Amino acid sequence: LAALERQVFDFLGYQWAPILANFLHIIIVILGLFGTIQYRPRYIVVYAIWTAIWVTWNIFIICFYLEVGGLSKDSELLTFNISRHQSWWSENGPGCVRKEASMSGIKGLDSHSYVSVIGCALEYRYIEVMHSSFQILIALVGFVYACYVVSVFTEEEDSFDFIGGFDPFPLYHVNEKPTNLLFKQTYLLISPAGFSGMEGMSK
Repeated sequence: LAALERQVFDFLGYQWAPILANFLHIIIVILGLFGTIQYRPRYIVVYAIWTAIWVTWNIFIICFYLEVGGLSKDSELLTFNISRHQSWWSENGPGCVRKEASMSGIKGLDSHSYVSVIGCALEYRYIEVMHSSFQILIALVGFVYACYVVSVFTEEEDSFDFIGGFDPFPLYHVNEKPTNLLFKQTYLLISPAGFSGMEGMSK
């Protein structure tokens, strides 16, 4: 649900890199849930590996908006240099008032307008940082839970192997007879000696 909420606001802000990352994250989460329900430890391991990548991605987003290491929140990195859109929260954050002023007085910009945002109770980059921090927290909890579920499934598989739980047709395995013994019994029934023995038993 948190990933879907984030995906919606990234779509509204045309943030293509986060949109792609969120989409992959949603797919892997569904895969992990399916693995948990259907007892597929491999799917859960894939989810656990993805959580490490997801945490790394969200740390990068935090560094991007806090402009750590030469990164700039005003760059077009998250939009793949396709557009100059910023986070949806930059103009629609809590308390923000969006104003447009025409720039007809400036040569060459008659058809453009200047957008100013004032009165924001919280700067948009901090909202994005809180989103990423929350995703990191959820991912860490998911990683711990995934490791626990995998360990439980592994213990159950070991216990089943010990008692023969995964042997094919275990109930019939005990009652199986050697093939040569079955042939001998059939021969005795069909042979004349077998018929005479059966007649004697009937008498």
